Amino acid sequence: MRLLDRLVAGTFLRLFLLSILATPPLFILGELTERLDDYLDAELAMSTIAEGFLFRFPQFFTWSFPIAGLIAGVFTVYAMTTHREVVAAKAGGVSFHRLFAPVFLLGALITAVGLGLADLVPRANRAAADILDQRRINREFKSQFAFQAENGYTLAVDRLTLSDQRMLRLTLNKEEPSGGQIHIDAETALWEEGRWRLMGGIYRHIPEVGEETAIIFDEMTLAGLTETPEDLIQVAREPEEMTRKEILRRARVAERAGGDTHELRLEMHRRFAIPAATVVILLFGAPLATSSKRGGAAFGIGVSLGSTILYLLLMKVFGGLGESGAIPVEWAAWTPNGLFLVTGLVLLARVRT
Repeated sequence: MRLLDRLVAGTFLRLFLLSILATPPLFILGELTERLDDYLDAELAMSTIAEGFLFRFPQFFTWSFPIAGLIAGVFTVYAMTTHREVVAAKAGGVSFHRLFAPVFLLGALITAVGLGLADLVPRANRAAADILDQRRINREFKSQFAFQAENGYTLAVDRLTLSDQRMLRLTLNKEEPSGGQIHIDAETALWEEGRWRLMGGIYRHIPEVGEETAIIFDEMTLAGLTETPEDLIQVAREPEEMTRKEILRRARVAERAGGDTHELRLEMHRRFAIPAATVVILLFGAPLATSSKRGGAAFGIGVSLGSTILYLLLMKVFGGLGESGAIPVEWAAWTPNGLFLVTGLVLLARVRT
């Protein structure tokens, strides 16, 4: 079986590589057409647009995995069916399931690669957004802003400067589990050795029941505030521009502040669901290419390619339901995969072996 496995795997890989190179330009063309007016209004040079789309390529590349896997799998099955190689293998005692096991294993490997790229893509998207959206982020200072910190502190800051790692005229509030509150006013806060050192202020502890405690201080170290000056100065990013760690962190902050976390949680689940779609759609598409009804294998190819559009449509519909809170985000992200997986397993079980 080693020779036959190499033949099947080699055919699949050749078709997959051709498809993975041909598919991303379609995404690029679609997005360029959609946003060309915005780029022209911003007076972006063609070299700038090209640089931005170069950074967007990893995103388009990972989106292409399920499509390229489907095309490669279907045409591998189609070619071997047309040339009677499937029939010959069956005559030699090799079932369809065993014959195409290398294809399914390669699909699982491609899924693993997609998962491995999950944290590279957001960083590339962030660079592309900075270029194409022409963000002018002043990295030296930030004035009059509020921030919900990881450990429960809410900050109101008059000015933050990166050159000296200093905040001026800040107020911090934190609610305690017991119902009390901590309120701190300080003239200055300095980031030193991984901690904020507050200078010239007053610390108030306001219990739910009992008298308020107020302490005037010249200097105090605030261990509970772990955000660095760089963390505090960052502008809000789109979910597709954040790593999984950043998404989880923002979701926790938004949840504590009473904000909507559906979009963030949906994006987190999609980081796993979209790469997994490669092997799921392979299971669905490959059996259809062996169909002998309604035009034979050509009918199976047409249905298989149409399944990509159906999958994207299902993702759009369920994604909208998930973002609105109509259904749990886990269902929104994984239901398309689940539907295709169940249907694919049924089709695979019905293939004559």
